[in-house]
Amino acid sequence: MAPPPSQTRLSRKPDLAVAVISLALAVYLTSGLWAGPTHRAIGVNSGDQALFEWLLGLGAHALTHGENPLLTTWLNAPDGVNLAVNTSITAYAVVFAPLTIWLGPAVAFTVILTLNLAATAYCWFWLFRRYLPSTTTDRTPGASSKLSAAGAAVGGIFCGFAPALVSHANAHLNWTAQWLVPLMIGTVVRLGRNRRWIRDGIILGLLIAACFSIAAEQLFFAALAGVIFVAVWAVTERAQVRSMAAPVLKGLAVAAGVSGVLLAYPLWLHFAGPYGFHGTGFDAKIHSEDLAAYGTWPVRSLAGALGLNLNLAPNPTEENSFFGLPLLLLSIAAYLVLRRVSDRAIVRALAVTGVVFAVLSLGPQLRWWGSLTPVPMPAALLVKLPVFNAALPSRLALVVSPVVGALLALLVSRLRVVPGPRWVWVAGLVAALLPLVPTPLLVRERPPVPHFISSGAWERYVSDRGVLVSVPIANDLVPDGQRWQADALARSAGDRGPVFRIPAGFFLGPGGPDGTGRIGPVPTYAQTLLEDVTKTGYAPPITDSERTRFRADLKYWGAEAVVLADDVQGAHWETHQPALLEVMKRLLGEPQRVDDVWLWQV
Repeated sequence: MAPPPSQTRLSRKPDLAVAVISLALAVYLTSGLWAGPTHRAIGVNSGDQALFEWLLGLGAHALTHGENPLLTTWLNAPDGVNLAVNTSITAYAVVFAPLTIWLGPAVAFTVILTLNLAATAYCWFWLFRRYLPSTTTDRTPGASSKLSAAGAAVGGIFCGFAPALVSHANAHLNWTAQWLVPLMIGTVVRLGRNRRWIRDGIILGLLIAACFSIAAEQLFFAALAGVIFVAVWAVTERAQVRSMAAPVLKGLAVAAGVSGVLLAYPLWLHFAGPYGFHGTGFDAKIHSEDLAAYGTWPVRSLAGALGLNLNLAPNPTEENSFFGLPLLLLSIAAYLVLRRVSDRAIVRALAVTGVVFAVLSLGPQLRWWGSLTPVPMPAALLVKLPVFNAALPSRLALVVSPVVGALLALLVSRLRVVPGPRWVWVAGLVAALLPLVPTPLLVRERPPVPHFISSGAWERYVSDRGVLVSVPIANDLVPDGQRWQADALARSAGDRGPVFRIPAGFFLGPGGPDGTGRIGPVPTYAQTLLEDVTKTGYAPPITDSERTRFRADLKYWGAEAVVLADDVQGAHWETHQPALLEVMKRLLGEPQRVDDVWLWQV
């Protein structure tokens, strides 16, 4: 069956305009990184940025060397890491491997982050314009039921630059990749319209596999939201359900087969592979939304720039709601009027889905204005269930953003027929959206990869696949050693040269309470000591007992050299390199000065 005539007649000019606007906004938001991607980092989350840069470097290396990108010993030597239970972004690592090899992981990270934001806005616009019906006057897929280009643009751009997406733009390549969700939704809708269930089933299967690779938690949320939406919509649209059921179910079966083949090994590693765990180990009561946050404004916004924001998020990267009271009121008003002038089943399904996810995002116990109350919430029934225990409740609020975006798209498209003066609704849109206009992400200077590493001088002191220990030991709070290795992996992908391994690092692995996960391995004496010195600047007295314990850790790791750079990056606090140098002298004696680092051979 050919596409509906209305679809083929849709002007391409709005698509081009929205694509240009989305890309311009994305570049504006990430402009601080573009000014110097190799020596700047996200100000509030440089640790996660180092992890994603490392994943890009590892992916390029694995691709060119035929290695397993999901199970590796380059990190956390000698034990290794199961990256299938981490956010491995394997699809990005493979697709952007040429860029990573050519310009380095830092540039590839900046490009992907920027494209994620632009593509998310454009793909929601694409979905709204082509597949979200705005009226009930014509049940046949056709022009009369389509949203206006302006409405789809407002809704799509809001989804791409909603407070939650701007917050996660602080280094989260996984959560900013929400462009996959509207593509999956559009493919499912197309299954019921075009009856090309084999072709569209294959496309959907590929999208599912890509989404699992980039953001498995996001795929889970999308599937859960889809089930709720369809269940509510189907109550009043039984005729359409009956006509669409057969091709949709056939297409879903094809998609399950395609994605099942592609994800068989990653799923086995995820649920039954080595170094696995169950649940994240993060406290659901802490990582949940504050109810008051829904009516307040985010930090990186015009309202935030005026000091109107409130710090009610678990951390700066998790402002998953923060719509502001004007937008909340406008969304409620839009729902009430759209039930009368738009597709009532669609509007009702959107509202129910949004409310369900908003309530679940509040976690197992209600939090109000920063204080945990004794009021139990529905999420208490879910947080310990399999799969649910690996998701942070706060992030369920991410589903609310596209629900609000869809309501905005419908409202703008139906401004001619909604009750009341049109100027009142336009003023309401301006009052709701203007305070949420994002401001550029905060960035900070970061020390460059030492010339000792980038030039390959390290090869004279560490064998290929030998262990190089950075001071301090790399983790999420002091990520330098992992950034060094990301650079070495990317260079090796290009020239097939040697690479060193590192102990510990930033990843999720076993070792949390009750079999849950934790960040990094259980800390050793050496790791704890050096992190404390880095943070406090206090160099404690060192006895022979401490030296023995330190050398025992080096022996366990198989260390061949220990390296301290002249500058040390701390993800969240000031560092004290002179104190580190002093305590290392007490532990291992006087170092060699090699190129631009201090080095101890083991």
